[in-house]
Order: sequence, then C-alpha cells, then structure tokens
Amino acid sequence: MKLPNYDDVLRAAHHLAHHAHKTPVLQSRTLNESLGAQVFFKCENFQRIGAFKFRGGYNALASLSHAQRQKGVVAFSSGNHAQAVALAAQLFNVPATIVMPKTAPAAKKAATLGYGATVIEYDRLTEDRELIAQRLVEEKGMTLIPPFAHPDVIAGQGTAVKELIEEVGQLDVLFVPLGGGGLLSGSLLAAQALSPACRVYGVEPEGGNDAQQSLTAGQIVRIDYPESIADGALTPALAPMTFALIQQYVSGVLTVNDTHLVSALRFFAERMKMVVEPTGCLGAAAVMQQLIPLAGLRVGVVISGGNVDLAQYGQLLSAG
Repeated sequence: MKLPNYDDVLRAAHHLAHHAHKTPVLQSRTLNESLGAQVFFKCENFQRIGAFKFRGGYNALASLSHAQRQKGVVAFSSGNHAQAVALAAQLFNVPATIVMPKTAPAAKKAATLGYGATVIEYDRLTEDRELIAQRLVEEKGMTLIPPFAHPDVIAGQGTAVKELIEEVGQLDVLFVPLGGGGLLSGSLLAAQALSPACRVYGVEPEGGNDAQQSLTAGQIVRIDYPESIADGALTPALAPMTFALIQQYVSGVLTVNDTHLVSALRFFAERMKMVVEPTGCLGAAAVMQQLIPLAGLRVGVVISGGNVDLAQYGQLLSAG
C-alpha cells in the first residue's frame, strides 16, 4: 500500500487550480474573545457542491487516463462525495454512477441527480454498498472512486488545509471533522509540511467513535451502525490507508455529541450568518466545548460542508 505524501497534495493543487474555489477563512470576534484565542475557520461549506469533497473527487478524475474516463466512474456515498464525483464527472464529460443509501438527505440526492449522475439506492442495514459498486467495476469496466480510501482523493482533500496555512500562517492546533479519514489524512500531510509544530485533532461523533477506538486498540475498529445527526461522518470504520496516516501523524481524536453539534450549528447561523451541516460542525463543536485548552493559541478549524436538508435544518435550529 503506497501512502500519499505532500508532493501528491501539491499535484492536486495544480489540478484544482481554476476549478475549485479558494474558500474564505473567517473569524468570529465573539468566539475569539470568549476563548482568548484566534480561531480561523476554513469555510469549505462555500466550496463547489457545498463541501470539501469536490477537491478529492475532481483530483481523482483528473488523475485518470483517457481510457478510464471513457468507461465511466462509480462511487458510493451518503451525499457529499456523491455530488463531488457527479460534478467532476460532468466537467470531464465522464459517465458516473453513484451508490447512495435510501436514507441519504434528499437535498444531497437531488443535487447528485442534478449533476447528471445515475443513482442506485441501497438499504444501509441489509446491503453492502462496496459490493454493489464492485459489481459495476467488474461488469462495465468502470473505475471506482471511493470516498476516502484513495491516494488521489486524500491528496485533493489536503489542499484545503494547504490553503488555510498559506493564508493565515503557522497554527498551534487544527481541528478536522473525521468520518472515513480522507479529509483528516490530507490535512495531516499539509500540516506536517507547512506547520510542523501544529497539533492536529480529528473530531468524530460520540455515537460513531470508531477512529478513537482504533487508535486506542492499535488496529481498525468497526462500528456497524454509528448514530449521529452528523450523517457525513457515519462511516463504520477507517480504511487501512487512512488509519496508517492518522496513526502516524495525528495528535488525538476527540468526540462531540449531537447536542454540541446543534449548538455549533446555531452559532454559525446566528453569529456568522452561515449554513453549516452537522458534520461540518464537528471541529467547531470541539473548539466551543474547549475539549483541549486553547487560550493564547492560533487555532484552525475546517468546516467541511454546508449541505443540509432544509426541513431538518429548521428542526435542528428550533430544537437548539
């Protein structure tokens, strides 16, 4: 297994130039004053398709041969990776089929279809999305673009933190949402290269803390049915590739519960006038709960996405 490195992140940045948005880095004076810290939010909710996933999806397709593109691509995803691959495929004029759970947010499913992809639905409890995708690979010769266990996907995701550090300078600590580990793995590569003293923490839902358990056990731990409103982080387990990178470089993995996520979601809506999906609030929630001391530090936080079903969003705001 060949792990990606920072050179791969640099190549991804070249592929993404003029195609991905250079998303804004925002601060909240209110939050900075309450923490006694400088907090820099990398707002990937303003990325194309509304999430960081466009970076990895586009870089993966950009790295394919002409012959591979002609046969099309297949991906499996609960939403944001689906949209990323669908849009990237549209831009490259490549056929795309996306395997999505029947319970995926309606907005994410509609957007995936809107980008021209074919959607195959499956039952999370009784069917294996990877087996469905693998059948398409074998029967039609399509190329699988997995959501996180792929060097080009990881390298693409790392460009978000590359941009963040290049814009704001050295960081003391960085918080990154964690599901399958693609964003965290890429972020670790960028942080190691550009701000080597920075401590990097992954943040996952309390009801799906497989990565935290994996680090403790020294091997990959699987949670078959993780539960949280952070639907984008409900991956049962890390992949060997992401686990290897996280185990090598991460400072730790933290967890937050759904109440913490709703509080962060409300903060973004009320104080920063931003729509952020629950998964995108993971890093911010860890900061707002001060799970590690932050006073006097320069803190980076990746907001991973803003794709939330409006009906669910309204309910979460009302419940907060």
